[in-house]
Amino acid sequence: MILGAAYCYTGGKAFDASLPTVVFIHGAQNDHTVWALQTRYFAHHGFGVLAVDLPGHGRSKGSALTTVEEMAGWLLGVLDAAGVNQAVLVGHSMGSLIALEAAYQAPARVTALALAGTTYPMKVADALLATARDDEPRAIDMVNLWSHARIAHQPSAPAPGFDVLHGARRLMQRMSALNPHQLFFTDFSACNNYANGATAAQSVACPTLFLFGSKDMMTPMRSTTWLTTTIAHGKVVTVDAGHQMMAEAPAAVLDALFAFVRQPGS
Repeated sequence: MILGAAYCYTGGKAFDASLPTVVFIHGAQNDHTVWALQTRYFAHHGFGVLAVDLPGHGRSKGSALTTVEEMAGWLLGVLDAAGVNQAVLVGHSMGSLIALEAAYQAPARVTALALAGTTYPMKVADALLATARDDEPRAIDMVNLWSHARIAHQPSAPAPGFDVLHGARRLMQRMSALNPHQLFFTDFSACNNYANGATAAQSVACPTLFLFGSKDMMTPMRSTTWLTTTIAHGKVVTVDAGHQMMAEAPAAVLDALFAFVRQPGS
């Protein structure tokens, strides 16, 4: 589905704004395809799905935005263009910060938040920032290894013959080819520089799900205590995976998200 310059994947069904809407927001150097299993299931079980490609990523046009605040404002504009008044926001990593900020900017429009692989502050090591700026292919290789809990994944996850580790690497390489203007550095800098997270988290009143990978080295669970205690009403679910949990534990992530979104008040 194309909304002006923005591309949204709708889960294999035509988008219907009259249905409860769930918006999926990818992380740094990714696109909507990281949510392939989860979005299709939601779309075929009673929900309207918008899995966005952020500007400069995937099929959306324009340059990559440089701040989380700008990305959140852009996301709310996509909801306007799609005719969506309220939605559940599901964000992974950088996408979780975007979801959090969007809920701060327009609290009446966000009925629930699901924050996967999240933390605040989401600081990026100086060495990794420098590598992303000066040697993006090397940064991609580094992050790809750190984002996965294991090299050998189950052949059935998410499909026979599917190579989780190298598939993720190829996706990040493709994002670089589509947008060669230091995309990874731009995304990492946005995460590193986001300063409104404390105010945004303290304002959250809607139902909230925290979804963590037990073997996550990018946003380890020990780093999440401030966020989970600040949004004290949030529910915490842990899956056996690393940072790229949607590919490593797709069924567990789907089960957690679907159970959360279907519960009363979400």
